[in-house]
Amino acid sequence: MGHTNPAPDPLLREDQLDYTPVPRSVALARHRAARLVTEWGYPHLAGDVALVASELMTNALLHGSLRDRLIRLRIIATAAMLRVEVSDPRGERLPCPRDATGEDQFGRGLALVGALADGWGVAPRVGVGKTVWAEWGLGLTLCGGDPLARTRE
Repeated sequence: MGHTNPAPDPLLREDQLDYTPVPRSVALARHRAARLVTEWGYPHLAGDVALVASELMTNALLHGSLRDRLIRLRIIATAAMLRVEVSDPRGERLPCPRDATGEDQFGRGLALVGALADGWGVAPRVGVGKTVWAEWGLGLTLCGGDPLARTRE
């Protein structure tokens, strides 16, 4: 037999909600993400998580939505990481980062996600569609037990 993956960290927190594929859902998802991440004890990540959720929801709306099919936002936390997932019904349309020029209105979303999150990717969705995810490591703590908030230059 092949290698077995080590068991993933148990989920400490999980939230998911389905949204209709309309522009208003992007703002609703962004606000929900910021509120949950703050309530879960990671206020230093709330802004980045909200922006990433907004970008992934926007991409799902523009490129992954089908009429009458919902887009799912899932946010999970383990001891080691915080993860945002956005699932849509269009599994054949994979996200593709591109270089946006100064005049382009679109095309910066995944570059922004890559800059804000520690990692991101795409996976087939169970059933139909795809899930685009982004995650942040939570493993850094100081000797005193205070979380070490990472800062970006």
